[in-house]
Amino acid sequence: MSQLGRLALRVLLSLAGVAIVTYIAYSIIPHNPTTVGFAYLLLVLLIASMWGLVEATLASLAATLTFNFFFLPPIGKFTIADPQNWVALFSFLVTALITSRLSARVKKEALDAVDRQRDIERLYTFSRAILLIDPVEPVAKQLARKLAEVFGLRAAVLYDRRTGEIHRAGPSDFDGMEDQLRDAASQGTSFFDPEHKRLITAVRLGSEPIASFAIQGAFMQDSVLQGISNLIAIGLERARAQDLAHQVEAGRRSEQLRTTLIDAMAHEFKTPLTSIRAATTSLLSSPDQSIESRTELLEVADEEARHLQALIDDAVEMARLESDHIQVRRELTDPRDLIEDVVASLRTQIDNRPFEIHSDGSLPPLALDRRLLKLALKQVLDNALKYSPPRSPITVRLSNGAQAVNFEITDRGPGIPEQEQGRLFERFYRSPSVKNQVPGFGLGLAIANNIVQAHQGELTVNSRPGETTFRVTLPSQTPASQPPARDRRGVRP
Repeated sequence: MSQLGRLALRVLLSLAGVAIVTYIAYSIIPHNPTTVGFAYLLLVLLIASMWGLVEATLASLAATLTFNFFFLPPIGKFTIADPQNWVALFSFLVTALITSRLSARVKKEALDAVDRQRDIERLYTFSRAILLIDPVEPVAKQLARKLAEVFGLRAAVLYDRRTGEIHRAGPSDFDGMEDQLRDAASQGTSFFDPEHKRLITAVRLGSEPIASFAIQGAFMQDSVLQGISNLIAIGLERARAQDLAHQVEAGRRSEQLRTTLIDAMAHEFKTPLTSIRAATTSLLSSPDQSIESRTELLEVADEEARHLQALIDDAVEMARLESDHIQVRRELTDPRDLIEDVVASLRTQIDNRPFEIHSDGSLPPLALDRRLLKLALKQVLDNALKYSPPRSPITVRLSNGAQAVNFEITDRGPGIPEQEQGRLFERFYRSPSVKNQVPGFGLGLAIANNIVQAHQGELTVNSRPGETTFRVTLPSQTPASQPPARDRRGVRP
């Protein structure tokens, strides 16, 4: 029903109410003009409080006429014989109109207060939604969607001047007006289309317009529109601040990684370089040495050169892994052969420490990137060597799992507190209890975890005081998404 139709219905109901009061006062109960006048007055007050001034005014006029016709002498005529009744009748009419006016004003103020309360609640809900925005999805798109949802709009459009993108939300189409949106965002102007109930206004950060938004389907107070504009500006600026913070953090991490790798290479390269330098110096200073002695020195230099080459390869691989795009080049590899190769590369660190390797009788060959997995296992084993007492044993166990092979590396160190175990695989994380006692940069386990995950495997830790076990679980079947593996001679299995 239209607004005019609702008004007509309320007027008819008001006149019907006057008729009912007149009938009851005239036909059913003995009528007293004073009593009847108060009855009419109460009816007018009730109508004013329920509906408004128009209905109450018409009811007042109808009540005045019926009061005159049925209850003031001469009865049955629209005339008044006693002049005092004129005063009473005028007083009744004025009282009815004033009270209806006051009642209507109170009702309107109450409705306005309810509307303001609703607007405040919606603005609060909108502000909460801004705090919970998902950083993955474009912020402007989420703001438009939240604006339409919270304020019950048929359509909402947000134009972000920084990106030049227009985001739409709501059940109705809101085509056109792109030019007005851009003008509002660049010049701070506003547009209003009363025919379609459309409004476009600028979003300002300080005095500078940074965006614009359009709404359709609701009329809002200027204060509400200003509140929405301010909240959108806060949301967009917060998103920009987060993007800047991420860029700064990425730059800091990149610089920290670069420094870490340089420090690590300088430290690791010293040992093989020292051995090579010692062998060549001995050969140059004593050219008349025996063949056996010179051969031995050349073998030392050659072995340490291979060790140095492996360190360089590992450093390059670690830098490449920082990009999180790990290319896995699979080849069939014997798990036992792989772990023995890792142990051989760490023989200097193992030194005279008790070291045992146990494996099930039959382990299936694994399709994996041998160099990457060697680097991962080396990081885990090196971690066990660094964080356990020098003479304590290290145990490596290889076992068959459910369509997987497990590599378990166990040390007899002090253990890892339970609250820290969940952060071990974060980049640059080091336990506060050991970071100043054991050298390291917090990259080894993070890189190992990335490599294992790239092989669809899992790296886990189980620790208690006196024993820590890292488990690397690798699937024994090549994932369907991976190309067929080749053996170490390049032949398809």
